[in-house]
Amino acid sequence: MAITAQDVNKLRQMTGMGMMDCKQALTEADGDFDKAIEILRKKGEKISLKRADNETKEGVVFIQTNAAQTESVIFGLACETESVGKNAEFLSLGQKILDVATSTKPADKEALVASKIDDRTIQEYITELTGKIGEKIDVVGYAIVTGEKIISYLHSNSKIGVLVALKNINGAEVTDAGKDVAMQIAAMKPVALDKDGVPTDVIEKEIEIGKEQARNEGKPEAMLEKIAQGRLNKFFKESTLLNQEFIKDGSKTVAQMLDGISKGLTVSAFQRVQIG
Repeated sequence: MAITAQDVNKLRQMTGMGMMDCKQALTEADGDFDKAIEILRKKGEKISLKRADNETKEGVVFIQTNAAQTESVIFGLACETESVGKNAEFLSLGQKILDVATSTKPADKEALVASKIDDRTIQEYITELTGKIGEKIDVVGYAIVTGEKIISYLHSNSKIGVLVALKNINGAEVTDAGKDVAMQIAAMKPVALDKDGVPTDVIEKEIEIGKEQARNEGKPEAMLEKIAQGRLNKFFKESTLLNQEFIKDGSKTVAQMLDGISKGLTVSAFQRVQIG
């Protein structure tokens, strides 16, 4: 059957796909709109598979905190190029995903992308936009943080976002301190709150690195374990949030800075998401 310009425009309005793609899909589907939509979706899936190994170094971090500042959602929507990261449809999809995450609180990324907007999953929307734009798009770093008070920070390029949960506030004004801690996390990339939170595999790796460095320096084999443990303690000071030097006052650790504002004030949890 003949495919009219009105048919093509109608399918374009329904799917958001390009005119040539819509015309080809309608031609292949003999004018059947449902079949044409399925053809376009499959095209998006093929493009997703082809670009599955591509790096996604651009995009936007999305954050939403409830009115009570006791719970916050964070994730990144990543893509391949800066121009797509600024694309209106890309940003609109990110906001829709944020709305779903905030309202339904999926347990993890897999549950999030399986969640539905209207009658379609988020993953289907991502695949469709991938087919339209021609770039890999992915959700990264999804998390929900809860606590006595949540402070958020979004870097100026929107590619780094941080959530900090404070506890033992005891009526103190802690917003500025929380922002300082969030900015410290953004800059210093701590791996955990304190040494107890450092994963075992990370500790084992740091010990092996310490031993190898000492060995290369010609230290006796019998001394390697002791030297590695000393270097591990240095790693804990540099790489765990509460033990790091406070970037605004190197004479204090982050833990000491917070305790000075309100006795016992500390961080109960944090989340850092970076794209690229």
